[in-house]
Amino acid sequence: LVGSEMCIRDRLRMAAVNSILERRDTIIIASVACIYGASNPEQYRDMFFSIRVGDIIDRKELMGKLVARQYQRNDMDLIRGTFRVRGDVIEVALGHTDSYILRIEMFDDEIERICEVDPLTGKVQNAYTVYVVYPASGYATKQEIINRAADTIGAELEERLKELDNEGKLLEKQRLEQRTRYDMEALREFGVCPGICLLYTSPSPRDPKTS
Repeated sequence: LVGSEMCIRDRLRMAAVNSILERRDTIIIASVACIYGASNPEQYRDMFFSIRVGDIIDRKELMGKLVARQYQRNDMDLIRGTFRVRGDVIEVALGHTDSYILRIEMFDDEIERICEVDPLTGKVQNAYTVYVVYPASGYATKQEIINRAADTIGAELEERLKELDNEGKLLEKQRLEQRTRYDMEALREFGVCPGICLLYTSPSPRDPKTS
């Protein structure tokens, strides 16, 4: 239940952030808890990219853009934050909604059609000539920023491990080192890790007083 509630909260927060960054007719009323741990909006906005009917783009390049925004390919089970490829059709389960999926139809290297379709029936709901694709995660950011954050976390980890060693807390040291190094590896590999909202002061190069 808690996991389900967190998933819904993250999805709604992403939808709200996407709207306020892209539209002028948006007003958001929310508690502090709703924005706790939110990502840097400038870095998040840099992850948006647009596609247009008639664009010439290699299919592998388009899939690379999706992967860079933390979408994962899953040709068997299209769930939130994944995409699948069927011939010349790429279908994307967007991170901010379960109401529709994005379908990109290509002819060779040309985008021929862009539409939103019902995830159950496949019925076309809307068709577009231009479409803005948002990241799969509200914490998506550029890889160089993630790597810098992981380096910062690593430096802080070494300091903390020395403190625990001096205090003779060997079990706590082992647990902290194992968990943190796992999360650092996940950040470098996938751009996200469990509990990233608790670490999110590091990926954003903000003044610690304002983080």
